Amino acid sequence: MDKISKIFAKILPIYWAFLTYMLLKPGVENREYFFMFDGIDKVLHLSIFMVLGFSFMCAFPRIKFLIFLQIMLCYGMLTEILQDVMGFGRSLEGLDLVADTVGFLLGYILFQKIKSL
Repeated sequence: MDKISKIFAKILPIYWAFLTYMLLKPGVENREYFFMFDGIDKVLHLSIFMVLGFSFMCAFPRIKFLIFLQIMLCYGMLTEILQDVMGFGRSLEGLDLVADTVGFLLGYILFQKIKSL
């Protein structure tokens, strides 16, 4: 596990920085694509936070669940608040925060399942 932790400790800051940029960059006019559907943004939030939660746990496998929960919730709330405050065409949405929370919890569960194998 230590080798994997070292790899994810290098990957995590890069992914986290990229994620922060993508969540806070100015909003653009949505174009319609064949794969678009109502709620696709919630699925994306869930997916990217699942990867974040899994990567975080791989980088810090000994962290207590409550600390993990606090860090992830603070990050999710902070990005939602900043989207609203920065005025770049994005807004605070409670359902995005719910999707973020479900996503990082799924990442945590996935990590625990793989770790137990």
